[in-house]
Amino acid sequence: MNYQYGQAGSPMTKPMPNSANYQYGHPGMYGSSGPFVAPTISQKGPFARGVRQRLNIVAVLITLFVPWLLFTLMYWTMTFSLHKASPFLCHVLLLLGLGVVAITGFLAFDAIKKKREAGTAQFLSDGNATYREPTWLIVLFATCFLAWTLGVIGGDVNFFHNLEPYYDLINLNTYPNVDPSRARGQQLMDAGRIVFSEGTTLDLSRSMGFKNLQQYCVAPIVAGSDPKHISSYDFWAVGVNCCSGTQADFHCGEFNNARAGAGLRLMRDDQRAFFRLAVQQAEAAYNIRADHPLFFYWMHDPNAEVMSYMDEGYKYFLIGVICYFIFQLFLVVVFCMIFSKMTTIA
Repeated sequence: MNYQYGQAGSPMTKPMPNSANYQYGHPGMYGSSGPFVAPTISQKGPFARGVRQRLNIVAVLITLFVPWLLFTLMYWTMTFSLHKASPFLCHVLLLLGLGVVAITGFLAFDAIKKKREAGTAQFLSDGNATYREPTWLIVLFATCFLAWTLGVIGGDVNFFHNLEPYYDLINLNTYPNVDPSRARGQQLMDAGRIVFSEGTTLDLSRSMGFKNLQQYCVAPIVAGSDPKHISSYDFWAVGVNCCSGTQADFHCGEFNNARAGAGLRLMRDDQRAFFRLAVQQAEAAYNIRADHPLFFYWMHDPNAEVMSYMDEGYKYFLIGVICYFIFQLFLVVVFCMIFSKMTTIA
């Protein structure tokens, strides 16, 4: 609507309808006939002020699947046999995955740089800084780095607790019908699974424990007509935190299973030294000898236990892949909601 004022004392003319411009006299001279036009809102760019952003569907799908696939590849590389059979190839794949992260980081940095340059040029040209659709490259870089890190760490943990013992045990020999009163530890150094002769039991009265943060418990595996007088006790059942260490109260594994008569070899190098110290304490306390002690988990079916390691490894691999996809989907949904609510500033 246009308001026009005449000279002092003259009547005001009727305003003009349907007009978007308001014209007043010069602000410094009340009643002046000079026009002044109010500034209008800039409409430059694809998004006007207050208009919500449109999401880039291709970018959303890439951000959803690329980090998940990267996590899956790193998790698989660190979990399964490649980790043990070919460490060099394993590290090559890890570096390739890190290269993907580096590429996304470079693209994100380049996008930020170009956006800043474009914003500076826009500001210098018309005094307005325009921020257009937020780039998904920054989100892609951050989630790819997170996927690579979690894939490597998670795969290494799964390998250490499940798949590494499985691969080690299947590469060792299985010995049936071993009499611990006659066999010696040096003869069975490559034993992974041992089925002892009938009548073999645990001598719980000569069990012992060694404490180092945790309680490392041992009990001799004995057999024969005179198990109390074996020349060298070389076969020991072991467990962690299943005895007091102050008395003979070993209750590890299947110690109370009448059908148990086999052993699964201890494969944890970080625990072996502590079990050896427990055996040395038993030697001193009970006046016995253990020239070449071997350590086993006492059980009924060691073959089923070995397969359970593989089953656990595959189970945690599938759980990890599924859970990370859900986690990545959650992140993408969150950023979609954030970006959809962002508006351009012109």
